[in-house]
Amino acid sequence: MRFPKSFSLGIRVPAVPGLPARSMSRLLNAALGVAYWLMILLTVIVLAAFVVAAFLPMGPTGLIFSDESGGTEIPVSRAYILFGFGAFAGYFGGFALILRQLRRIFATLATGDPFHPTNVSRLKQIGLTLAVVTGGAWIGQTLVARLARGEMDPPSLFDLVTPAFSVLVVFVLAEVFREGARLRRESELTI
Repeated sequence: MRFPKSFSLGIRVPAVPGLPARSMSRLLNAALGVAYWLMILLTVIVLAAFVVAAFLPMGPTGLIFSDESGGTEIPVSRAYILFGFGAFAGYFGGFALILRQLRRIFATLATGDPFHPTNVSRLKQIGLTLAVVTGGAWIGQTLVARLARGEMDPPSLFDLVTPAFSVLVVFVLAEVFREGARLRRESELTI
C-alpha cells in the first residue's frame, strides 16, 4: 500500500532515535505485511505437507523422547501425523487471518479514520480467532502430552490465563472502538 507524500496518520507515534515519525508507521506497515505473507507461506507449506502425508504410502514412524537416562520411542501413526499437520495449518492460518484484519485496521488508521465502524467487527474477529487458535493449541498440547505417555507434562489451565486475558483485551478494545464510532457519528450529525 503506497501513501501520498503529504500523508499523515493523525496520531502521534513515539519516535525511534534515528527514524522520522512517518518511518515508524511505514516500518509497522512493512512488518505487518511481512508477517502476514510469512504466515500465508507457512500455511501453504504445511497444507502441502498434509496432502503429501495423506496420499504418500508410509509405514509407522517413531518419535524418540530422550533425557539423561536414555530415550523412549513411541510409534506414530498416519492419523497423528495428519492431525499434527492439520493443527499447524490451522495455527498458521489463524494467525494469517489475525494479521489480515490488523492490516485492514492499520489501513483505516493510515487514512485518519481509526474509529471506522468495520474496525469493531475486525477486532471481534481477531478476538474470536485468537480464542480459537489458543484453545486449539492448548488441546493440541494436551493430546501430544497424552501421546508421549508421561514423557511430557500436559498443559495446565493456568497456561490459558494470559491468552484468555489477551482475548478479553481485544474484545474490550472492540467495544471502545464501537463507542468511538458512535461518538464520531454523533459529532458528524451535530456539525
